[in-house]
Amino acid sequence: MADELDAALGRLRTSLAEHDVVYVAFSGGADSAFLAAVAHEVLGPERAVAVTAVSPSLAALERDDCQAFTSELGMRWIEVETDEMEQVAYRRNDGDRCYWCKDALMRAVLPIAEDGAVVALGVNLDDLGDHRPGQRAAAEAGAAFPLVDAGFTKAMVREASRRMGLPTWDKPAAACLASRIPYGTSVSVAVLGRVERAERALRAMGFDALRVRHYDDTARLEVPVERFDEVVARAEEVVAAVEACGYRYVTLDLAGLRSGNLNQALG
Repeated sequence: MADELDAALGRLRTSLAEHDVVYVAFSGGADSAFLAAVAHEVLGPERAVAVTAVSPSLAALERDDCQAFTSELGMRWIEVETDEMEQVAYRRNDGDRCYWCKDALMRAVLPIAEDGAVVALGVNLDDLGDHRPGQRAAAEAGAAFPLVDAGFTKAMVREASRRMGLPTWDKPAAACLASRIPYGTSVSVAVLGRVERAERALRAMGFDALRVRHYDDTARLEVPVERFDEVVARAEEVVAAVEACGYRYVTLDLAGLRSGNLNQALG
């Protein structure tokens, strides 16, 4: 992989250098963190800016991670409030929910982007095979996908991040809180808050890679299969923590942690 990775890094640096200013849509995950770090390396603090969309669908812990990462990097960081929750099309939570989220992001970022600037998203080649209408919204608004253009897969992003010493190289994937809500169930601030509190409580117990899927008064927990024994051994504690967040029933998904698995309902 070494030669392939070096070539991809070369292409990425070259493409970023072609822009006057790059605004990286920064969620705090491995992909956007890597893109932000390379943009900062190539363009410096005056021409590379990390932008984080703040809304009820962003967990507070993720927002804190964004601030800590950019502070450590010495990178300029901007928060923008997005209005997706004000959009009926977003709240009704159909298969295009992510479209309206990225639409809100682009509408918030573009007015502050300087002349000649580009908004870049940390989409990698593996993302292209999933249902991600948000990519379409971003592309329609003129966003760039430098990792795709340079030929980065998720594994390559993580390996390059590890080589660079980025703390996000092995960070578990953490999509927005709305991704925990099945399509067809309305998105609300109250539901997002309940999911966030439940996940925060479980992370405090040491379950760093997890999802709490929301089914009305039932929470369906997804953790890696290798941690099932620990969940069962601590079942009383786990149930108490999740029930304290407003759920009546707590179940464990025996298929384990699967990023984006609610998209299967669209098939």
